[in-house]
Amino acid sequence: MMSECDADLDCVSGGGRPNVDPVTRDCILDMTSFTCPEMATFSVSKNTVDLAIDPLILCKLCLSELPLVDMYELVDCKCLFCEMCMKQYLSVMITEGLVGDLTCPDAQCKKQGKLNIEEIEHLVDRQTFQRFQRLHFQREVDLDPNRTFCPEIGCETVCHVCSSQSHAGGGAAAPTSIPVQCPTCGLQFCSVCKTKWHAPKSCDEVVASGPIEEFGIPFHNSDDAKIKRCPVCHVPIERNDGCAQMMCKRCKHVFCWYCLQSLDDDFLLRHYDKGPCKNKLGHSRASVIWHRTQVVGIFAGFGVLLLVASPFLLLAAPCILCCKCKICRCCDEEEGDGFSN
Repeated sequence: MMSECDADLDCVSGGGRPNVDPVTRDCILDMTSFTCPEMATFSVSKNTVDLAIDPLILCKLCLSELPLVDMYELVDCKCLFCEMCMKQYLSVMITEGLVGDLTCPDAQCKKQGKLNIEEIEHLVDRQTFQRFQRLHFQREVDLDPNRTFCPEIGCETVCHVCSSQSHAGGGAAAPTSIPVQCPTCGLQFCSVCKTKWHAPKSCDEVVASGPIEEFGIPFHNSDDAKIKRCPVCHVPIERNDGCAQMMCKRCKHVFCWYCLQSLDDDFLLRHYDKGPCKNKLGHSRASVIWHRTQVVGIFAGFGVLLLVASPFLLLAAPCILCCKCKICRCCDEEEGDGFSN
């Protein structure tokens, strides 16, 4: 198509006279204009060329300018990237096992849109998608306090942990171990350390009684320990510096570093006003007061906004209800007409 368009444009010389044979010249003169799709439009009568090239879009990953047909739009945040970059991005993230952070690759995206399963299946190959499904399911089970995998080699059965006895990081400083029975192989194991049920011994005693090379991070730590386990998912966490309010990167559980008390619902951090962790937050009194002022201000702002908007909602409620009733009535009438016909 390019060669044909270029040949037709090159055949026009100065003065507007085409340098072609008489038959071709008559055909060109009979036409008012001719068009090269997506490239250019030449008008014989006006002797002008109007460009109609599609605009190019910059991909923020590879910094290449590509047409819209080669770009991929994320469903959640509507950001545009070239499809090749999105495929490579997802392949690297899934290969590295980072299936919980599949968001928009643009660090400046305000919405930080998440990729849904349909998008991932469309962009990656079959083998990579199967790995994503396997890792995603493992992550769900690991973060669920009511489910765990059987530690028996070759079993990998998902076992149920009694929710009434399992530890969810609510108040105790140490995880509570309970026996779990595998329905497939019949193994009875500990819900915390994943070894054979060892009552009345604690998890630390069982781990310490094994080979020295298998002795890992204890489940019951002292207050001054540098490495502790998350009270929910039991993943090791190291604290180098900062305040005592910790958040597990794996399960997003917020807790106190010293006593492992849950701080998920303690927005004002009143846990550090009394008890053994008093004044151990690691921040100055002024910063704590400023934090509490911000939290109270946010809730107060929502309250004022609701108070101001409530009269308008009361006035608009009848209109909304009437419109909804009219729509329902129209739908009923249409259904009635359909049955009568």
